[in-house]
Amino acid sequence: MNNLKEYLIQFVGLKTGKHQFDYQIDNAFFEHFGFDEYNASNIKVEIILDKKNTMLELEIKHKGLVNVPCDLTSEDFDLPVKGKINLIVKFGDAFNDENEEILTLPHGEYEFNVAQYIYESIILSVPTKRVHPGVKDGTLDSKALEVLNNLAPTEVKEQEEEKKDTDPRWDDLKKLLTDK
Repeated sequence: MNNLKEYLIQFVGLKTGKHQFDYQIDNAFFEHFGFDEYNASNIKVEIILDKKNTMLELEIKHKGLVNVPCDLTSEDFDLPVKGKINLIVKFGDAFNDENEEILTLPHGEYEFNVAQYIYESIILSVPTKRVHPGVKDGTLDSKALEVLNNLAPTEVKEQEEEKKDTDPRWDDLKKLLTDK
């Protein structure tokens, strides 16, 4: 976490009003958190800090791409991600980050690190089930899909099995019902 100094926001010297901070996130950022599920990432993060007399309001927005394997075919693809979280920073007697929307900093603090909030925002915006867009629209040509299609049961086989399993005596009785 010591290498994340660029994500420290020093708010003491800032004037009252809105200030913007921009960051470019790649896999090196996620390595600091021990997270390696993405093959590659290219995410733009924009933080708007609204400094007020007694508190700070942050709006953290991100938009970009993460390269992940498909859960069905294991084919890598670029998954678009975007999200936004709001954070209120107030001042109190002790540090408290138990509430996900409110951060309490001790009086006398002059900076805080937003890296954890950026990390959580990005991770939470990626869906738990990642499906290649080519699977959804049927345009993906993959060996895994061919194997799945070959192993999929067909209706024709089920109907043939039903015909073989029926007793011919019951077939005659069914004809009586339909001959009315």
